[in-house]
Amino acid sequence: MDTLETRELRYFLAVAEELHFGRAAERLGIAQPPLSRAIQQLERRIGTRLVDRGPGGVTLTGPGTVLRREAELALAAVEAAMRRTRRAADPTHTITLATKAGASYELLRLLLDEHARTPGAVPLEVELCEVGEQAGLLRTGAADVALMHRPVDDLAGFETQDLLTEGQVAIVPASHPLASLDRVTMAEVADVPDLPMARWPQRDGTYLEGPGPEVHTQSQLAQRVALGLTLLVIPASSRAWQWPQHAAIPVTDAPPITTVLAWPSHLRSPALDAPRATAGALLLSDSPDPESPPARTVSET
Repeated sequence: MDTLETRELRYFLAVAEELHFGRAAERLGIAQPPLSRAIQQLERRIGTRLVDRGPGGVTLTGPGTVLRREAELALAAVEAAMRRTRRAADPTHTITLATKAGASYELLRLLLDEHARTPGAVPLEVELCEVGEQAGLLRTGAADVALMHRPVDDLAGFETQDLLTEGQVAIVPASHPLASLDRVTMAEVADVPDLPMARWPQRDGTYLEGPGPEVHTQSQLAQRVALGLTLLVIPASSRAWQWPQHAAIPVTDAPPITTVLAWPSHLRSPALDAPRATAGALLLSDSPDPESPPARTVSET
């Protein structure tokens, strides 16, 4: 069976993302005819049509949609291989831990403190990222481990270690009538006429339809809540980034969120033993009442 080349995958991915041969060719820095011929050759080698061509651009076929996803993963794996190999050759290399800015602050602090006390552990650096970026950082090798959240984050292809399961809170403008309530339900915050709920990205990066704004960055979101433009539901521990203009209200029936330490399942590096052991030393119990902070105990190792 023929083997696909990374060049072919990059060409196809550019077409799949731009949905236009001209724009894809410009992005790749090549002429359009060679790109069109390369995609036709790729289709012949695979034995199926990948794109439907039209006067206004192209659309992906079913097989083309599959190849787009597989190409993203394959190219990320190639990039990760290069980064991790270079890092292994660096005698001063560190371990990079990715985490969403503003999330899991207390847990992150405990993890870093405990890791720092581990004799001989490789230094741990923190990469603060935006919503949903941890998976990409792991897959491309830009990060070695990450703090992620089940069931909302994309954990496909990762091994995980559970750290904390907790309830969720609604973050609303402090001046809004909802701020005076002791607790709310999902139904009560899902349909507030003057305060639409912010929409988080799904695992594939898309957003469900709705009146609320799409969540892209924490700072954007915090500003919108403070201005009375939206509300959101987040894990209770994430309210560490809460502004004075915000109020946090426990949501009694929101699904629990589990914070996990995640790393690529194929990655076998002795340098990762220390952070995984550190995570195992943090015994964080569930908090049945989302209004109260979860109990935290650090065991001695």
